[in-house]
Amino acid sequence: MTPKASDFPSEDSDYQSGFGNHFSSEAIAGALPHRQNSPLVCPLGLYAEQISGTSFTAPRKLNHRSWLYRIKPSVTHEPFKPKVPKHDKLVSEFSQVNSSINPTQIRWKPVDIPDEPTDFVDGLYSVCGAGSSFLRHGFAIHMYTANKSMENCAFCNADGDFLIVPQKGRLWITTECGKSQVSPGEVVVLPQGFRFAIDLPDGPSRGYVAEVFGTHFQLPDLGPIGANGLASPRDFLVPKASFEQESRPGYTIIQKFGGELFTAKQDFSPFNVVAWHGNYVPYKVQIYSLGASYREVMHSRKPLAVLTAPTDKPGVALLDFVIFPPRWLVAEHTFRPPYYHRNCMSEFMGLIHGGYEAKADGFLPGGASLHSCMTPHGPDTKTYEATIARGNDAGPHRITDTMAFMFESCLMPRICPWALESPSVDHDYYQCWIGLKSHFINNPNGNSETEP
Repeated sequence: MTPKASDFPSEDSDYQSGFGNHFSSEAIAGALPHRQNSPLVCPLGLYAEQISGTSFTAPRKLNHRSWLYRIKPSVTHEPFKPKVPKHDKLVSEFSQVNSSINPTQIRWKPVDIPDEPTDFVDGLYSVCGAGSSFLRHGFAIHMYTANKSMENCAFCNADGDFLIVPQKGRLWITTECGKSQVSPGEVVVLPQGFRFAIDLPDGPSRGYVAEVFGTHFQLPDLGPIGANGLASPRDFLVPKASFEQESRPGYTIIQKFGGELFTAKQDFSPFNVVAWHGNYVPYKVQIYSLGASYREVMHSRKPLAVLTAPTDKPGVALLDFVIFPPRWLVAEHTFRPPYYHRNCMSEFMGLIHGGYEAKADGFLPGGASLHSCMTPHGPDTKTYEATIARGNDAGPHRITDTMAFMFESCLMPRICPWALESPSVDHDYYQCWIGLKSHFINNPNGNSETEP
């Protein structure tokens, strides 16, 4: 069944709003049971099914689960078999066997959209990562290029949560909780275990994906900035219940399990959930126009955190998602672009639109860069020289027409061979810093005589 534009909400009023809420939604009034989760007979003859994102015994404040009331339960499928043809470019356990380490600064040019028909699943490939989905700790960073919608199939990631950042082309995403339209400038989180299908209303599409193992994304703590700022919970949007009940012979469930793909056949759509309630749900957020409380801190030259996947160590992230949005630069007597630094965190950057303030050339929309743990990086030569040439008299300056982002992790990423061997690798990236010259003044008084 080919979806139509009218099937997918575009206005905020077509979603539920909030982050971490306990939501309820029903496509038919009365489909949700009252005062219990699993009655002997559910309303409308539906099946009750729970999906859990945490262990049953997790503390209440950390417990993620939802109840789905569906026409047929998801267990109604044939046995899983390895997907044919095999997908060889997905990794969820990073080791010396399938990836390598390289401290050099790496940059990739945008990858071309393939000529042959390619959907989101076939166009997804791992770039780098660390840890293991089997051990429930780690992350993977992927990219995707696609030119056709998923047909009579749905994808399920048993390994971890997907955070999808489209760079080119809208995504129409159907999930078991409902439908979402996700445009460049928005991001969507599809939690571990949810089945989803992605349609491409604009044709060719390209973007980035962060995957976290063993934890979930949450809002960053506010800390010293006070009660307001960063992303506001009300800016996050959750789909409303909708369902498909038509017979779908030969429908395929594609499950990612340990980085490998398996398929199972069934005769109905997995999107047959008439009602649901809970706090384990897909959600999206528009990063171009987050709420006023977010804009209040946009004078900062620092990246702004949207979501974080924490570790057990306070303040240390398994993966942060941060953005470099349009903003004012106003600090006096200050080098305003990102300063040169070495970081115990590893940084993967992507560019959705426009340019990036620290790179005058070479970093293009759809491209990416990786600066690993303690690898030095910072503004290129052109940016540095132009900045200091303006001097201390430079007035307030607004950065416009841009949106860059970063996936930042405390783990050291291993890089997949196809990413290192890709024709999109910018082998001259290092040249952007080679032109930096010494501005050292040995005689600060400007005298010709040497001070004793």
